[in-house]
Amino acid sequence: MRVLGVDPGLTRCGLGVVDSEPSRRVQMVAFGIATSPPDDTVDRRLAAVADAIGAWIERYRPDALAVERVFAQHNAYTVSGTMQVAGLAMVEAARRGVEVALHTPTEVKAAVTGNGDAPKDQVARMVTRLLGLSEPPRPADAADALALAICHAWRPSTLSPTGQAATAAQKAWVEAARAARRGRKTWVTA
Repeated sequence: MRVLGVDPGLTRCGLGVVDSEPSRRVQMVAFGIATSPPDDTVDRRLAAVADAIGAWIERYRPDALAVERVFAQHNAYTVSGTMQVAGLAMVEAARRGVEVALHTPTEVKAAVTGNGDAPKDQVARMVTRLLGLSEPPRPADAADALALAICHAWRPSTLSPTGQAATAAQKAWVEAARAARRGRKTWVTA
């Protein structure tokens, strides 16, 4: 399965593509960012990011697109742009018949590090390790996008043909996802 992870942002939108196998082995295909000039109008900035996401979908032909589920922060202006880019990513995928999934930051952190409260540098280190890279992907937005792609590739319904969490690792993942949705901290020890 090939997954394109999107860490939405108006100035820098992280993009990361991984291939996964049923054995949970993941391989990095590509990573980067889509940018837009901060001094341009919002409509032009959104168009630039949407075009870049569309080009990545066309180039890498993912089976699924995993987008970070946006949550309200203190800065409404930042959240607004992030939500707009997340929506654009979903539209670009839908236009091309690509499955779309949303994952919370807590779910992603739990899937990749085993700790739903992991700091960004720990996520980047685990992404580096899981993908067998010599150094963490830069910028951090790209590492976050790869983490989203890994999270989606490892979800139980992707791993198990019946959608059942058959292994201890899958059961731990399901519990971490449930806890994340309830806003509870959890650690995966699989």
